[in-house]
Amino acid sequence: MQVISILLAIIISLLLIWFIDRRNPKKYKPYILISLWLISFFFLFATIKSVFSEVQFNNEKIKRYKIAIENLKDIRDSQLAHRTIKGDFQANWDSLVKFIENERFTITQRRDSTVLDEELTRLYGVDTTKDIVIIDTLDFVPVIDSLFAKRDSNGNKIQNQQNDGFIIDNRYKFMMNVPVGKKGEKFKLETNYLFQNDLSIPVFEASVDKSILFDGLNSDLIQKEKEVISVEGVNGESLRVGSLEEVNTNGNWPKNYSSDQ
Repeated sequence: MQVISILLAIIISLLLIWFIDRRNPKKYKPYILISLWLISFFFLFATIKSVFSEVQFNNEKIKRYKIAIENLKDIRDSQLAHRTIKGDFQANWDSLVKFIENERFTITQRRDSTVLDEELTRLYGVDTTKDIVIIDTLDFVPVIDSLFAKRDSNGNKIQNQQNDGFIIDNRYKFMMNVPVGKKGEKFKLETNYLFQNDLSIPVFEASVDKSILFDGLNSDLIQKEKEVISVEGVNGESLRVGSLEEVNTNGNWPKNYSSDQ
């Protein structure tokens, strides 16, 4: 909108130059024309500067989004692991880190089997069987190995030569920190329960306000970004993953900002 206003001002100035050149007395004409040309050049410079500033903002915006999204993806993976093991989401950062370091996934296997149905056998006087599902516990895998083990170029976990474990990327200890923008800020972490079909369903949301994420950039362009409504943009006033209003663990960023949602 600002660029359009400046362009209109340039067009109006040029029209005035043309009009004055045609109508005004010759002795005043040079001074008036010089003034109007200077005004036109000023507006032209302002237009170029405005366009360039917006391009710079958009480049920096995408860069910061992509960095922050990596943290949000780690937060989401950790929260989903917490729900799998504990049945709910965690609202405290320290507790979530301790969970990652100490808890294990239970690896199970389901298999079908047929056994004697003692009650029906007793009722009918003949051997009667029934089908059942048996769940065998095969192993326990540390959450930290599953989510934060370093991997080679083929995606395989890198073994720690000093012990039987894997080399761990300690980024989980810092995933709650907003990695760009205003220093010392953390993502806001909230949990809740939604009631649907007589069920209490846990939900979570991790978010950061765009004014924090883009701290130090043009304030007008930050406000413009907070008002974005587009399928190719990050809608709303914050960058977030999850939702407190619906059962949703996706992020509010478009696919081109990340390799996955």
